[in-house]
Amino acid sequence: MKIAVLSPISWRTPPRRYGPWEQVASNIAEGLVDAGHDVTLFATEDSVTSGRLESICRHPCSEDNTLDPKVWECLHIANLMEHSDEFDIIHNNFDFLPLTYSKLIKPPMLTTIHGFSSPEILPVYKKYNDNNAYVSISDADRSPELSYVATVYNGIKIDEFTFNDQGGDYLLFFGRIHPDKGTYEAIQIAQKSGLRLIISGLIQDRNYFKERVEPYLNENILFIGNSGPEKRNRLLGGALALLHPINFEEPFGLSVAEAMICGTPVIAFNKGSMPELIRHSKTGFIVESVNEAADAVTAVNTINRIECRDWAVKNFSQEKMIDSYIKIYDQIVNL
Repeated sequence: MKIAVLSPISWRTPPRRYGPWEQVASNIAEGLVDAGHDVTLFATEDSVTSGRLESICRHPCSEDNTLDPKVWECLHIANLMEHSDEFDIIHNNFDFLPLTYSKLIKPPMLTTIHGFSSPEILPVYKKYNDNNAYVSISDADRSPELSYVATVYNGIKIDEFTFNDQGGDYLLFFGRIHPDKGTYEAIQIAQKSGLRLIISGLIQDRNYFKERVEPYLNENILFIGNSGPEKRNRLLGGALALLHPINFEEPFGLSVAEAMICGTPVIAFNKGSMPELIRHSKTGFIVESVNEAADAVTAVNTINRIECRDWAVKNFSQEKMIDSYIKIYDQIVNL
């Protein structure tokens, strides 16, 4: 089967550090190649793939401020659509914009909805629902106004993460520095627990960082910036627990699954997909508040780190994701 995988161009595919949608698009493309399919990845020119790479944008838009994202997004999507006849199916990981081409091209389009940035984008999804197949990345992230062919959890390359059966003595916050992700709440949890906290992530909201994070940094609350794959692996595996006190209905949460693959339990607020990702009291704890999270820290040693890994490998592996997508492709192409 000839498959086009459309990735965003905000970051490289796969990302050097931050870029969750690009990471998933890469895992899809590479997994399909490994499964024997003819794959073309549409991404930035500096992207890396074992399939064919098609690009029109030389650099990621978030890494080159001379690029107008709207202009290059249009050119990027149009580039795929102008080659659409070459493929049996298009797998869209670029949100709603490519849907507007879907009635103008021959091959079917599967769109993985990686989340809804706003209810304002729903009219596009609704208009093209009848001639498109939508996949959600968690049951929690489904709109009642849309129909879906399946839920497929994001799949992770297991061999990129090292199981650590001991863990360490620090708590970890790994994610965007933004109110949605709860960096300040993680600081509060660490302070109440009396444990060291390492914060790693992209500063997405600089005012939030200056007002709610920077004033609390000291020898016990450390901010180490954004981390690439190797450092991420060490940080996740070496943590006593990952703190994930989110303040929004998160569609998935790659770092949650990645931490568990390393054997590290996760303490998360009860929002969005967290009850689907975490087995309460088995691979971590689902809590309602900072105080409950601090209490959960004291119980982290009751979690079996092998069970954390086994659960994550069983449910969130690249292989499981690819098997699910191939079945969906077959259904769509053979309609």
